Amino acid sequence: MRINTDQRVVIALGGNALGDTPEEQMARLRAITPSLVEMISHGNEIIITHGNGPQIGMIQDTFSYASEAGMAPAMGLPECSAMSQGYIGYHLQQALGVAMHKAYKRWHVATVVTQMEVDPDDPAFVHPTKPIGPFLTKEQADALKAKHPDMSFMEDSGRGWRRVVASPEPKKIVEAPSILNLLDNEFIPIACGGGGIPVIRDYSDKGAYKGVAAVIDKDMGAELLAEDCYAERLILLTAVEHACTGFGTPEQKEIEDIAADEAERLADAGEFGKGSMEPKVRAAIKFVRSRPGRTCVIGSLVKAPDVIDGLSGTTVHA
Repeated sequence: MRINTDQRVVIALGGNALGDTPEEQMARLRAITPSLVEMISHGNEIIITHGNGPQIGMIQDTFSYASEAGMAPAMGLPECSAMSQGYIGYHLQQALGVAMHKAYKRWHVATVVTQMEVDPDDPAFVHPTKPIGPFLTKEQADALKAKHPDMSFMEDSGRGWRRVVASPEPKKIVEAPSILNLLDNEFIPIACGGGGIPVIRDYSDKGAYKGVAAVIDKDMGAELLAEDCYAERLILLTAVEHACTGFGTPEQKEIEDIAADEAERLADAGEFGKGSMEPKVRAAIKFVRSRPGRTCVIGSLVKAPDVIDGLSGTTVHA
């Protein structure tokens, strides 16, 4: 496989855009993976990451219900994050395998269960903001809050209420050397799923890592992954076609191309959804400013081929 390292691309798949069931997720992945295989055929080197907000919530809710029924132990967020990385990574490996078989390619794919070091004093632990799990009605959220007073809920971009957890800033990808080694050996890595499993140093145990109850924002995890892998492009695939101003109002306007300074001004003015589009825009700004010539595209998962070809989505540049 001939690799052009000047065309290294990180592709991030939004967790909400992957559907609500395993069958729906697999169908959507099978629809986009031929485009990923085509990208590699054209000399690009790709690294794949993905969200896990709905999936991690589903996994933890399942264990919680089973625990209440005395059928299984409760499961913490770090363990649920690891499970979601394996579950989504497996589906990606399967879907890429089908696409490569049809294209007569025999490349290697590997999922890396990835830890992400965070600061234990990050203020996010005091103010949870990261939505996980399914969308709920206000009545459903209130009922869960009454049953689990330690949980927090917030309205998410006009689509319903969701549980929110701490979302600390990612500081270091623990498995970065392994990911780079896979790239050097012509693998397609799937890494930093859900932003990575948040971990901190435990100095009572010789500085070993231990998991913490939080979920890292997938887009900021993807941005750090793209920087660490020396990527030139970051592609954030989600449930909508463009970043917009006035989203959900009669004044809604799609953005096709925008400079980082203007994107930052709009984000600071509250033009993008706090739990949905704003993290993507913030990640795009950080990435394009990290090195000259870098670009980021935010677009729809179901229109992935057009986004990859530059025919759809919002392009952010320095």
